[in-house]
Amino acid sequence: MTGLADLQTIWAFIIAFAIFAYVVMDGFDLGIGILFPFFRPGTERDTAMNSVAPVWDGNETWLVLGGGGLMAAFPLAYAIILPALYAPLIAMLLALIFRGVAFEFRWRDPAHRRFWDISFIFGSTVAALAQGITLGALLQGIAVEGRSYAGGWWDWLSPFSILVGVSLVVGYALLGTTWLIMKTEGELQEHCYRLAWWLGAGTVAGIAAVSAATPFLQAAYYEHWFSWPQVLFTAQVPLLVIIATVVFFVSLRRRWEYWPFLIALAFFALGLMGLGISMYPYVVPEAVTIWDAAAPDSSLIFMLIGAGILIPIILTYTGYAYWIFRGKTGHEGYH
Repeated sequence: MTGLADLQTIWAFIIAFAIFAYVVMDGFDLGIGILFPFFRPGTERDTAMNSVAPVWDGNETWLVLGGGGLMAAFPLAYAIILPALYAPLIAMLLALIFRGVAFEFRWRDPAHRRFWDISFIFGSTVAALAQGITLGALLQGIAVEGRSYAGGWWDWLSPFSILVGVSLVVGYALLGTTWLIMKTEGELQEHCYRLAWWLGAGTVAGIAAVSAATPFLQAAYYEHWFSWPQVLFTAQVPLLVIIATVVFFVSLRRRWEYWPFLIALAFFALGLMGLGISMYPYVVPEAVTIWDAAAPDSSLIFMLIGAGILIPIILTYTGYAYWIFRGKTGHEGYH
């Protein structure tokens, strides 16, 4: 069964939503780690970390939902993608662990705070880079033979995957700096306004470079973007990116506090939309569709009931946590 309302497509949208929620909620705190070298030790770094301290643990719930949902709903895709991308995925998980330890230990072990700050920077940057490389490697295509991965250990490493990885690092740093514009004031906020100009320009350049290269990775991608009359729809995505870019820099010039973060999120939403245009209906490009990879309908229905209960609970808790810790952040530590 194919179409826009079948179980396989619904689960594809659930996983896409989990990925976007992860980017929204974990992207800015990874970005803060990436930005740490640009903040002065002491008050600036403490304030930046305090702005995410109450919520950062729960943000990675969405990463678990995305990975677990892929394994449960599309087991064939999971079995192909995982061995193809072992190296960047393991690097990402180790970096997230390293970063989490550094996050907690820098408060409890002030004598070695410099070491933990370096660990926080390293873990955040490597995690973001590995996520981008993983996405780039998936987008460029995975060698499949029958129902198994048929490529080599280093197939994930290419100029395109590195481009996507670096672009994601810059994009996460943009989310981090625009988050701090919302959550801080005074010198740190002004510092973030200045950083946001450069990071905004870098993010837009990254979007442009990845977007220019993607249609030429697979014949199907080119067809999805430029065939008639579909091009009338797909052309709206770069148009919206241009509009968002103008609004973003206007909001920085006028010192708006919330719009820069919202527009940074819009950049990622448009990027995810572009990814969907390129790949749908394939979960492994040009090899496995969502219908080929899906679990039996009975399993999808059973999991959909659970997702229908749990996702609203997670969203409610997350919204409540952000509401409770709303407002500007100080530099005193959370213990």
